[in-house]
Formats: sequence, structure tokens, C-alpha cells
Amino acid sequence: MGGKNSAKRKKSGKAQKQGQGRPGGAVRNDYRGAEFTNSQVLGQGNQTTYVQQYAPVPTALDALPALPQEFTGRADDLAFILGVLDPDRPGDGPAVAVLSGWGGVGKTTLAYAAGHAAQRQNWFTGVLLVDLRGYDPHPAQAEDALEALLRSLGVRPEHLPPPGAGREVLYRSQLNARQAAGERLLVVADNASALAQVQPLLPPGHHGMLVTSRDGLAGLGRMRTVNRLQPEDAVTLLKAALKKNDPDDVRVEENPGAAERVVLACGCLPLALQITAALLAQDPGQPLSERAEALSETEGVLDGLSDGARSLRAMFGQSLERLSPQEQDLFRLLSLNPGPDIATPAAAVLAGQPQPATERLLRQLATSHLIERNPAARGRWQMHDLLRAYAHEQAEVVKARGRDPRRRYDQAHTRLINHYTEHAQAANTHFHPPDSAVSTRFSDREQALAWFDAERENLIATAHTTPRAGFDLGFSLGSYLEWRRRLQDNVVVRSLALDACRTLNDTRNEARAWNNLGNALRELRRFDEAHNAHETALNLFQQTGNTHGQANAWNNLGNTLRELRRFDEAHNAHQTAHTLHQQTDDTHGQANAWNNLGNTLRELRRYDEAHNAHETALNLFQQTDDTHGQAGAWNNLGLTLQELRRYDEAHNAHETALNLFQQTDDTHSEATAWNNLGNALRELRRFDEAVHAHETALNLFQQTDDTRGEAGAWNNLGLTLRDLRRFDEAVHAHQTAHTLHQQTGNTHGEAGAWNNLGLTLRDLRRFDEAVHAHQTAHTLHQQTGDTHGQAGAWNNLGNTLQELRRYDEAHHAHQTALNLFQQTDDTHGQARAWNNLGTASRGLDRFEEAVAAGRRAVAMLAAAEYWFHTGEAWDELATTLTAAGADPGQVRDAWNESAAAYTRAGADEEAAASRAHKDSTEHLEEQLPVGDFSPSEESSGGAGTGAGA
Repeated sequence: MGGKNSAKRKKSGKAQKQGQGRPGGAVRNDYRGAEFTNSQVLGQGNQTTYVQQYAPVPTALDALPALPQEFTGRADDLAFILGVLDPDRPGDGPAVAVLSGWGGVGKTTLAYAAGHAAQRQNWFTGVLLVDLRGYDPHPAQAEDALEALLRSLGVRPEHLPPPGAGREVLYRSQLNARQAAGERLLVVADNASALAQVQPLLPPGHHGMLVTSRDGLAGLGRMRTVNRLQPEDAVTLLKAALKKNDPDDVRVEENPGAAERVVLACGCLPLALQITAALLAQDPGQPLSERAEALSETEGVLDGLSDGARSLRAMFGQSLERLSPQEQDLFRLLSLNPGPDIATPAAAVLAGQPQPATERLLRQLATSHLIERNPAARGRWQMHDLLRAYAHEQAEVVKARGRDPRRRYDQAHTRLINHYTEHAQAANTHFHPPDSAVSTRFSDREQALAWFDAERENLIATAHTTPRAGFDLGFSLGSYLEWRRRLQDNVVVRSLALDACRTLNDTRNEARAWNNLGNALRELRRFDEAHNAHETALNLFQQTGNTHGQANAWNNLGNTLRELRRFDEAHNAHQTAHTLHQQTDDTHGQANAWNNLGNTLRELRRYDEAHNAHETALNLFQQTDDTHGQAGAWNNLGLTLQELRRYDEAHNAHETALNLFQQTDDTHSEATAWNNLGNALRELRRFDEAVHAHETALNLFQQTDDTRGEAGAWNNLGLTLRDLRRFDEAVHAHQTAHTLHQQTGNTHGEAGAWNNLGLTLRDLRRFDEAVHAHQTAHTLHQQTGDTHGQAGAWNNLGNTLQELRRYDEAHHAHQTALNLFQQTDDTHGQARAWNNLGTASRGLDRFEEAVAAGRRAVAMLAAAEYWFHTGEAWDELATTLTAAGADPGQVRDAWNESAAAYTRAGADEEAAASRAHKDSTEHLEEQLPVGDFSPSEESSGGAGTGAGA
């Protein structure tokens, strides 16, 4: 119909009576199947005549502008849109995509890019483009848009039906006719603000459509939210935009760091980047660092995002003006929230409205893309920094209108601060010692933790707002931040609490603030500052006669002194704390003091006393029903049992600690328990299980951002891998541990990693490197005043020197180690040194000394029931007797003793090897020394230090 050779045809325009033309139908015009490309519309009275014209009429079906050369990124968005427009897509749904997002995010350019990409695929024969001006003072109406589209389709103005349903019918008929002719068109409806603008424009049949809007227009087609660019794409856009103005502009290449700061200050928003590029082009001498600094000034950031022709502030204003007064008011109020997002209940408090009503307003703001839902948490809302700056500006405008608006905003701000502080104080009660009063606002610690996790950034930001907020939150947040290992945040809030006490002249609580700050500083390994803080707290508690506070301060001071390796002073501090807790009848405080005293006694190598201290602490924690305290006591008891070589009991202790820490949802302490359990398993020669334990610990330490704990896990994993003879992996583990200990400034841990690295390098026969490693370990142990660590380094250095046949130096090293082990009263270390001293003497052909040293070693090790090492020592003695030409019966007896000791240690493979030596009648070649001292890095989960909060 209406083809090129069709005859001119006139159609009667008489009005049909009801029922004519279609049985039972109403009076209507039916344009189905009609072709109006060259048509003329004539109307008079009730009569309308359509006359086909032959003269060609121009069409506008190539409406897409060229893409700007700086267009970048958006690969995922383009893939989504092309999936909707693909003519071979699965399903029968309409090929309509709705792109929504806040102003300036690049929706229009993205739609153009998708249109170009679709045309390159030959999916469309033409593109129709209409700007609906949805956010202008006078948006385009649907009939205006239809007129523009019909003109693009080739319909002359004088041939258009009058505004109304006729235009929509003609539009659909035109598109149906083109579909029948094998054409497929893409309609781009840009800048829509309402469904009513777009619905009449929806194309029929297989045609496609892209809609852009700052609002989420549901019900049209597949919806896609367009977000800001990724930082790397934003930098690419800035670079391309600058080079479009001046190909020789190399400011981005010369200072990529400043370029990144610029794009972040622009919120990675394409419009803001385009404006910034234009301003930089106007001032080619301005460094990017200067521009970044100007944009980082919050008060004037929007002033810096206007180039005269384009303004981010004006664009935001267009969106705001379309909102209801209640929605505008909430938008402005949200700028008062100090953190990055807000929960619906907090927003309701801020608005002073019921929660359901507030949620409706929030949803509308999100639909308008002035705020957005937090994608990671249901019921939370966030605002882009640039929109926040605009909301803050608008709030200040309203406050400037007079006293009443200003009072209203101040009251809203106060309500929000009180909401945060009251909830934080309630949640903190779930971290108090057992038998303390617990708020019913949260059902249990798990719920309190979940609330703290969600609100952490808001709470820390709120703590900075007023001295009273800093005081309340500084005392309420500490236990949670310690639990989650947010150590830097903890120092910040503890410092705010201290500043608030001084501002508020609160001397009584100032002592508590100092005590808590000391704990936070100790966790960051700022030990000298922590020591000063605890001593200050102690003095203030003494001035006010607060015995309980003094006990807490002494206990925490002892923990810091232990970290400073001032063990005798730490011992005195914990004993004083225990005595004062007894005076105040504080059972829980006594348990903490006993537990920490045990840790210090273990460092002093007074293991039996440490064992008693931890068992006492465990009993007291059980009396107070403190599951977490019990877990800490079990963990520390396990460490002491390892030092006592009671590995089965240590294994049981660490497993018990692990189970209890899991019950209390303490991931960091669970990591510590896994690490220590791995050490016990390694000593029990259950190496595969030990690897699993250390790898689990490593993952958990990484989850909790504890680099020091991670270093310890790597170090211990390396020792176990060495036992499994996986030497290359062990080297990697120890090198990683060394690097991490360096990063955290843990010299003592770094020394241990160097020492253990030396052991593995010796196994790999990389002897010169091993010598360097042990010498470095010795130097670092000297720096920390660790006599026992120096002894271990000297002993291992001697073993490596023996491998290099430098027996005189090795003998000196082992003798030095022996002397140092004697100073620290380490019987086991002395026995190992005697053993290695014997092998060095054998290398010097001083057989009498070698035999005497070997017999000294086996006697000491057997007396202490260190059976595996006893087997090693008998091994060495048998080899020495062989080299000395001793009676074969003595040699066989030595091999027999070796096998028996290995059997008692459960080392069947080694026992079989010793028995084979006994049965052999051949003289063995000189054996390599096997005795070494390989200290492992042990991470104690010292539980329950008394905090003043």
C-alpha cells in the first residue's frame, strides 16, 4: 500500500455511525498498514482526508552525533545495552534499555556509543534522536517529541495530525511500515524525566529504543544504572580531553599521581572531568597538583566545577527542583550525617519522622539518583561527595534564612549524634566482663558487633564533631575496635576521649582515657608512648585514690614492659596488679593479672611458675564464666606446656583455646590459636596437620589485617615446610616473614625469621648465605637485648661453619652459645650446644673432648626426656666414637640408645636407621652435624588486659 507505482487514492471522510466499519466498534480511525511517508493531512469539520504525495520528503535517520574522542571505559555497560538491542537475543521482550544515573555521569554519551556500536553490527538501518529536556523548566511533552520524530521520519509539518492520539498512531504506523519494508530503527529518547514523556514513543515490532534519565523509570524496558567511571578510565578521559585541546599537553603523563587526585576530586564524573579539562586548557601553565589542591577544598569544590557554559551545581539544582518539599528537606538534612552512608533508622531520627515515611522519601531520592542504595548493605543509603557538597550548600542557604531554620537543623544534628552515642554505649555493654549489666537494645554480642561493623565509619566521624561526642564514643568504641583489630582507629578515638576529658575538665575519667590510650598504642607497637601513657594513668589514679584503676594501670603497664623486654619490671607490675585486684575483691581482674603474669614468667623461662599462673587464671576465668578469658588462658597455658616439652598437653590446650575463640567469634585470637596449635603439631611430628594449621592462621591474620601475626604464621609455616624437606617453599616463607616483620618494625621477629632462614639455607647447602643470615639474626637479637635469641643464633652459626669445615670458628660459636644458654638457665639449649660442641671438636680431631661433650649432651637431654633430640645426640656420639676408633661394642651401644630414644619419640624412621647402623659392620663416613637450635616465632594471644573503659 502506498508503493511507488500506486495510484493516487482519495478516501471518503464521512463520519461512520456507531457500529459501522467494525462490528460493535466505536467510531475511530484505523491507520494499520498505512504508509504516510509522503502524505498530506486535510481536515474539515468531521471529515479527514489523507492524500498520497509523490514528491520525495527528506528524512533524518542518521541522527547520532560523533563520539567525543575522550570517550573511554563503559565496557560492561555497552555489553549490557548491546545484549538488549541484539536482534538475535533470546526471548521476546522489547529491545528497550533505560539508562539512569545522576546528572553528568555520562548517560547520553553512553547511549550514543551503544548506538554507534549497534550500527557497526548492522542491527539498525537508521537512528532517531529526540531530546526530551526532562529537567529544563519546561520539559518537552510527548506530542512535541512525536512531532519531532515524525518529521525525522519524513512527515511534513503541514501533514501532521493535530496533538493527540492521532500522532501516536501515525508514529507507530510509520514504524510498522518500515518494519514491513525490512528496516529496523533505533529510537534514542534522551533526558527523560517522566514515564508520560516516553511511553507514547515506545516503538512497535522489532525496532529498538534507548532511554536516558536521571530518574529510575520502571516499566519501559531493561533498566541499567550508569555509575561513575573507574579511576583509571577517568584519568584516560582527562588525558584525552586535554590532548584534544593541545596534542602537546603532557601534564597527565608528567604527574600521574596529581592526575589521579584530580579525577578523584571530580568524583570520576565525566561532566566534572570535561569541565576540569576545559579549565586546564584555558590555563595551560597550571600544574595538575595545583588543580587537585583547589578541588580538594570542600567548601569551594562546586565553584571549581563550572566553566561558564557548564555547571555541576546547576545540573544538581535541576534535579532538586523536581522533588517535593519533603524530599528536598531530607536531601539537605542528609548532609548533616558525618559518615559515608546512613541507615534508614538513623535517617528517620535525623528527619524527625516515622521510619516508614522516611523510607519512602529515601526511595524517591534514590529513584532521582540524588542518593543511592548501598550495594553492600540493605537499608543503607549513600551520597556521592559532590552531591554531599551540594546538599551542604543548600542546607547552609536554608539555615541563613533565620533563627528558626538554624535551630531546626541544629536540633536534627543533635538528635543524630545522640542516636549514634546511645546505640554505641548500649552495644559496648556486650563487651564488658561477665556479670556486668547488659543493654537489651541488642540481643547479644553478635548483634552488637554487626551494628558496630555497619556504623563504624559514622561513629568515628561523629566522635570528631563535639567534645561530648568524642568523650562518649572514645570510651564506647575501644573494645569493639580492639576486637576487630582496627588499631589505628582505636588510637584515634582513644585520643579524642583524652582531649575531651581535658576540654570538659574531667580529671576522674582522664586517668581512664590515658590507660586506654596506652593499650591502643601498645597494639600498634608504639611501646615507649604506651609506657608513658600507662605511667600517667597510674599517677592520676593514685591522686584520686582509685585502687581499681591503679590495678588496671599496673596490669597494662606490665604488658607494655614485657613488649619492651623489661621482664623483671613487668613481673613486678603484674604482681602489684594482682595484689590490688585482691584488695578490691575483683576476681576477673585477678584472672587477667595471673594470665599476664604467666606470660612474663614464660619470657623469664620460669616455666613451672608460668604453668601455675595460667592454671590459676583459667580457674578464675571459669569462676566468672568468662569464655573469652578462658580461651586466652588455655592458649597461653599451651605455650608454656610447649616450653616444658609436654607437647600432647600443649596440643590439647591449643585445641581447647581454638574452640572457645570460635564460640566467641574472635577471628584474630582464633588465628593465634591455630598458629600455636601448628607449633605443637610440628613438635609432635604431625607435619601435614601443622602445615594446615599455619596456613589457616595465615589466612585469618590476613582477614584481620594483622601483619605482625601474618609474619609469625609465615615463619612457623617455614619451619614446618623445612621439616617436610620442602626447602624452597620454606625459604620463601621465611623471607616473607622477614619482610613483614621489617614493615611492622618488629626487630625481635625479624631476628627469628633470619635465624630460621639460615637453617633452611644450610639444608640447601647455600652455606655462605646461611652464615650471613645467622650473623644478621645475632646482631638483631643483640639490639633487642635478647640473650636467649643470641645463644640460638650462635649455635646455628656454629653448625653452618662446620659445614664449611671452619671448625675453630664453629667451636667458638658453640662455646659462646653454651655460655649464653647457661646465663638464661635453658637446660635444653645447653644440651644442644654441648652436642654441637662435640661435633665441632670431632672435626678438629679432639676426640676426647668430643666424646665428653656428647656424653654430657645425651645425659642432659635424657634427664629432661627430650627423646627425639636425645636420639640425635646418641647418633652424634656413635659417629664420634667410630671416628675416635673406640671399641665397636661402645659404638653399637650408642646406636642402640639412639634407636631406643627415637622409638620413645615416635620417630620410627629414624629409629630404623639407627638400628641399621648398629647392625652394620662397616665404618661409617663422618656424619654431618644434625643438632641445631631453631627457635620458632610464637604469637601469644594474651587475653584480658584490664582496660579502664
